[in-house]
Amino acid sequence: MPRAAIRILTILEAYSVTGPAKAVLEFAREARKAAEPRIELSVLTFVRSHSDNEFIRAVRAEDIPIDIVYERGRFDTGVFAQMRAAVARRKPHIIWTHGVKSHFLIRLSGLHKQARWVAFDHGYTTTSWSVRLYNQLDRWSHLGASRIVTVCRPFAARLESRGIDPRLIRVEHMPIRSSAGEAAPAGSELRNRLQIDEGATVLLSVGRLSREKGHSELLKAFASVLRNNPQIRLCLLLVGDGPEAIRLRRLSAELHLDNHVHFMGHQNSVRVFYDAADIFVLPSHSEGSPNVLLEAIDAGLPTIATAVGGIPEIVTNEASALLVPPGDVDALTAAISRLVTDKSLQDRLRKTAKVVLSHHSPERYFQNISAIFEEVIDNAGVGNRR
Repeated sequence: MPRAAIRILTILEAYSVTGPAKAVLEFAREARKAAEPRIELSVLTFVRSHSDNEFIRAVRAEDIPIDIVYERGRFDTGVFAQMRAAVARRKPHIIWTHGVKSHFLIRLSGLHKQARWVAFDHGYTTTSWSVRLYNQLDRWSHLGASRIVTVCRPFAARLESRGIDPRLIRVEHMPIRSSAGEAAPAGSELRNRLQIDEGATVLLSVGRLSREKGHSELLKAFASVLRNNPQIRLCLLLVGDGPEAIRLRRLSAELHLDNHVHFMGHQNSVRVFYDAADIFVLPSHSEGSPNVLLEAIDAGLPTIATAVGGIPEIVTNEASALLVPPGDVDALTAAISRLVTDKSLQDRLRKTAKVVLSHHSPERYFQNISAIFEEVIDNAGVGNRR
């Protein structure tokens, strides 16, 4: 006899479709196709205005039921009544939270005692004092979870070091849906619009402009590559926005890079930038399972990345990418110089990296996450409800 559908309420604060939001949407698409286990997914998100954002529009476009919690500001206790009403309405078997704020609110509200709770740990940022506070509270929040899923083995080790029972921890990388067969965006038009010289090698980096993303080291390394290779025409596209934007623009000017670096700001869709680029660079000090790395590989870009977090679990140095230590400007300079001057290396990395995508398919992600949900329900006595 087929089992009853598993009702999942996923809680995610997002304003655009990046990282965890993409994974949730992919999970929902696969859930619609799967015969077993049957999943009934709904979403709860937080906003501070009554206008829709990109994430809400994307959820509705997928015909996923959504509850919107309106908050007046940081630490608004009025959100608890709205969250409790949503849980009473959806009657989830499992609450699936993404991010430190969602973890904290579920634990503090006591809603983790009304359903099994799977907390997804995507890593930490330090963009504001409130985020840093939530980060510190996450140790306490996790103690109430039935299972904790995280995106790489180093993050799992960090959870264990904080006293989490290793039997409750699972590792699952982010998924990506291959764009093979889709119409390619007009990268050549973007290059023309930006007046990039024909024949120039275009480097691309996509990510929030915050300190942990390592953009200052990238700018310094890029400047060194230009000095050491005056015969090569190079351009760097930085896609993203964040608290470091002004400082990075100032650094670019100080390094005399104004004619070579384009700050593109936040972009709702980045596909055209992958199509316009020749090489992808991810210089982060900290990463979990970065979607942008998988997207670059899917777009056929040879990649340079730092060997942090889950990146070495996704790609192998010299086989599917060039990996360098985080914060090492000299190593990053050498890797960029090597790749821009060696077309055969570009071709080899581009070809061998494609196998990576098969390990990160949405189908596999759905199967693995669903197995965790079934495990939680079938082992109702295992886990925390503190």
